[in-house]
Amino acid sequence: MLRRAAERQGTRIGRRLGRRPSKPSLVVPARRSARDWPARFSGRIAYSDLVVIVAVLLAFRFLVLPDTQRDVTWPSGPQVPYDVALGLIGIVWLVALSVFETRDRNIVGAGEQEYRRLVNATIAVFAIFVSVAFFLRIEVSRGLFLVAMPVGLVALIFSRWLWRIWLRRQQRRSKYVYRALVLGEPAKAAMIIRAIRRADTSGFDIVGVVTNARGRQSIGDVPVVGGFAHAMQAMDATDADTIIVAEADEVHPEMMRQLGWDVADRNGNLVVAPALTDVAGPRIHSRPAAGLPLVHVEFPRLEGVRRFAKRTFDLFGSVALIVVFSPVMLVTAVAIRMETPGRVLYRQSRIGLGGDEFGMLKFRSMVADADDQLASLLDMQGTNDSPLFKVADDPRITKVGRVIRKHSLDELPQLFNVLVGTMSLVGPRPQRAAEVALYDDAAHRRLRVKPGMSGLWQVSGRSTLSWEDALRLDLYYVENWSFMQDLQILVRTLTAVIVPGRTAH
Repeated sequence: MLRRAAERQGTRIGRRLGRRPSKPSLVVPARRSARDWPARFSGRIAYSDLVVIVAVLLAFRFLVLPDTQRDVTWPSGPQVPYDVALGLIGIVWLVALSVFETRDRNIVGAGEQEYRRLVNATIAVFAIFVSVAFFLRIEVSRGLFLVAMPVGLVALIFSRWLWRIWLRRQQRRSKYVYRALVLGEPAKAAMIIRAIRRADTSGFDIVGVVTNARGRQSIGDVPVVGGFAHAMQAMDATDADTIIVAEADEVHPEMMRQLGWDVADRNGNLVVAPALTDVAGPRIHSRPAAGLPLVHVEFPRLEGVRRFAKRTFDLFGSVALIVVFSPVMLVTAVAIRMETPGRVLYRQSRIGLGGDEFGMLKFRSMVADADDQLASLLDMQGTNDSPLFKVADDPRITKVGRVIRKHSLDELPQLFNVLVGTMSLVGPRPQRAAEVALYDDAAHRRLRVKPGMSGLWQVSGRSTLSWEDALRLDLYYVENWSFMQDLQILVRTLTAVIVPGRTAH
């Protein structure tokens, strides 16, 4: 049905192009300016940044700064009122956010680069004013650097996160999106379409495919709207503002150059999808050589300072979360014991870093002989040959177990695994030895990092994902690890725990 609808849509678009479906003809471009939603969105964020910085500095001025400290003093100059000094700091802070391109249309609203630039801009402002205060011997409140700026950075990141939530809601309504054509061979175009639709943060609405393949009316449910020679006519007819170029033997350098000129004349966007899948942006660097834009891919290694930083974060984070959730864990333990006899905690044998076995703690959410029933349930479900042993509508789960699983409370004892170092707060979920035995070479790369309480695939679909999609997300995490990505996953995990969906088994 979707294919027939796509074919009918392609035919209608073909008529707008003045052609039969199989062969487009030239039309006079009547292209309006590309949608300016990225500029409007960046403008909203600029006003938001202004409000946040002003609010933080005013709060510091009236809530933190002592009433007796009215002026900034320095030996070689006049006294400067704190109001003036704070105003100067605010201006420099806002300028730094622009200089570091924290509102760049290519990064704003998606990925970790936006947050990284926020941190770098704030650190730069901090370094500038600390250096000036030191060399000019200016007496300034330490709270400005130890309270106002850290709080301001957290507030800026939080406001950007709220804007992302708003943007996702708009994009689910088909607003604030790029209308894109995919140009390339059918197989490569289909791969690009699947990847874009799989990510809810892409911001692209695929409205057509441009390909020279004969006899193709659609790629899946996306209509074919023309050949390479008529890409601009297809862009005008579909009201697209972006062309995504997939790999194709017929896309030669001269064609790319002309395509870039034509798209620029329409104030549109040209995006080239290289033959690199599941590689994060910070790992990719362009290195020109003799006019060729060579792409250099870095290989991240979780060792040295990075390993120490991750372990330190796990240590302090687990202690803090144990303290915060100790009342919840106590109530959960009592509820489990009151419903069914048996142990409150359940220790499962799992495979961790480097293939080492360890005991993972969980609150018991099933009947006492749950493990003995697993094999027969998987046989009935027909998934005993998959490395992801999940049973939908599991009859072994108790009433209390369903509640604590819905909110992921059964995982809280794993904070003690994190504390002793067998697990991390974020990482691929640990699996049983029987599941690991089914791994291929690619899946074994999951064991290069510590398993985590939460991971990328848990916040991207949890138990409803297929093993292939779950593995792809885990490998993406392993190959593209960053501290900022860990923070994003933790925030999304807490959101999923507070407002759970329907995907937890």
